Amino acid sequence: MEAVTGHVSHGAMIRLRVLVVLALLAMAGVKAAGQAAPSPYAGSEACQTCHEDIFNAFAKNPHHLVETDARPGWKAGGWQGRACESCHGPAQKHTESASAEDIRNPAKLAAAAAGRVCLSCHLNQPTHAGRLESSHAKNDVSCTACHKVHGNGPSGLVARTASAINQQCSSCHTGVWAQFQRPSHHRLPEGAMSCVDCHNPHGSIRPAMTQAFGANEPGCLKCHGEKRGPFAFEHAPVRFEGCRSCHEPHGSANPRMLARQEVRNLCLECHANLPRVTNTNAALGVVPPAFHDLRSPRFRNCTVCHQKIHGSHVDRNLLR
Repeated sequence: MEAVTGHVSHGAMIRLRVLVVLALLAMAGVKAAGQAAPSPYAGSEACQTCHEDIFNAFAKNPHHLVETDARPGWKAGGWQGRACESCHGPAQKHTESASAEDIRNPAKLAAAAAGRVCLSCHLNQPTHAGRLESSHAKNDVSCTACHKVHGNGPSGLVARTASAINQQCSSCHTGVWAQFQRPSHHRLPEGAMSCVDCHNPHGSIRPAMTQAFGANEPGCLKCHGEKRGPFAFEHAPVRFEGCRSCHEPHGSANPRMLARQEVRNLCLECHANLPRVTNTNAALGVVPPAFHDLRSPRFRNCTVCHQKIHGSHVDRNLLR
């Protein structure tokens, strides 16, 4: 009887010990759950300790709004007080090790990776809508190649004046800049225009990343509005091929930035060696009529008679 009692007491003791262990484990789990996991973020003030000059300049930078203002899309990310880490990633490990390997530097990333960092905020902005398909992106030109993210003041982020913009663009596009040194050119060397007046550096659905005007029309019409139309009688190349069918947009050795030295040679590229049509009213687009003796000087300048070459409201032959 005593043996049985001792056996039962020993089993009860084992169960009691198991219950105590489980209770201790449960208490430890509750305590661990009550303590939040250490944050991987250090905060912008921690960055200021070592990078005070950059921190002070950044305070006057447009990106500083991430630090202070709850803009749509930023509040959900919780970047208030952690603007540095919105681009550089969590910095707690970097503050402990002071190693450059423990922090992300967008300026040293590949163009595609740096673009993803910037587009996490800028993707849906109208001016950046074509960034992913732009020539700059396809040629691995990073955002940081043009933008100084820590730049001081509103104009420190990117070049703002015409001369500064042209200098920045020409540092890569040297061949294009050489075209502006020709006698007839858009007035970029004089500082009256900039490259971004015609091109969208972030990308465009139009060829050569050109700016669109109005209802997705060529950006040339922004300044040359008198050529816009619509006209009752259109000049087909102007409407379908654009200004570059006759003009060199950056600069030319010919007057009015034309692609050919003589106007007649430019016109005859389309209006010659084409079959005649039976409709006598459709004079355009065929061999010039017999009385246009091109050996005579008076017929060698087409625009003397055909003055409305961009389109006319009154004359099918664009005479007036």
